[in-house]
Amino acid sequence: MDITVELVKRLMTEQFPEWQKLAIRPVEKSGHDNRTFHLGTDKTVRLPSGKAYATQIEKELRWLPEFQTQITCAIQTPVAKGLPSDEYPYFWSINQWLVGETLTKENVTDASQLAKDLARFLTELQAIDASKGPVAGAHNFYRGGDLSVYAQETKEKLIAYQDFFPVEILENIWDQATQSQWQRTPVWVHGDVAIGNLLVAEGRLSVVIDFGVLGVGDPACDYVLAWTYFDTEDAQTFKEALNCDDATWQRAKGWALWKALISYDPAQTTSEMSLWAKRTIDALLADPN
Repeated sequence: MDITVELVKRLMTEQFPEWQKLAIRPVEKSGHDNRTFHLGTDKTVRLPSGKAYATQIEKELRWLPEFQTQITCAIQTPVAKGLPSDEYPYFWSINQWLVGETLTKENVTDASQLAKDLARFLTELQAIDASKGPVAGAHNFYRGGDLSVYAQETKEKLIAYQDFFPVEILENIWDQATQSQWQRTPVWVHGDVAIGNLLVAEGRLSVVIDFGVLGVGDPACDYVLAWTYFDTEDAQTFKEALNCDDATWQRAKGWALWKALISYDPAQTTSEMSLWAKRTIDALLADPN
């Protein structure tokens, strides 16, 4: 959807007149599933960008308040729930603005400490009672579910990219990833532990945002930063801090591979997305585990 500042202003006037005079402007880096705007100096407005993402806001509003007291790291903090209107058909939310810069290689003081901090966040998230949480499925694009749901798509990409990557090695990574399943009690998964959803302050992980694909299941999908960001040594630190078993680690590699393959565009190899995908695949190929 074309979600503009003017649309947000009208929604605020209709539903939250007490905040209608606050300045509204797009955040520097908005997401794909949702569009985010600054609201004054201490709030943000978050609106799903299409029908496929419409359930994300309600999940965040339902579960994040319960997570607040059980997670050490600051997380996205809902303030109010916006309702569908004639002009905008989905639920939307107002959240507290949390200070931090999007994670980069340059703004982290110690990547090994980041690995430990992120592992602590995920361990605390997984420890929260998930018995009533939404089981992984179409609502969160199967994050936390069985990786094999993307088998056909992955195999098609591997066939298509034979001239770009050592496909036999990547096929072996995929095969190992799909040979096991999570055998323990399902746990909470963030579902999109990506660079854009991790904020840094004073060189340390400070905030985790965007819980839109939250679900319950296998945590392997939350470990992909081992190949999308960390080097080999820090990835090992991450694995050890998570106390992650080898089978789960292999499934995590499968999640990273699938995402990289669907993000790569052989017609635009120098695009930001293709370069990210290539670096991820290179990291998977270099992983000794």
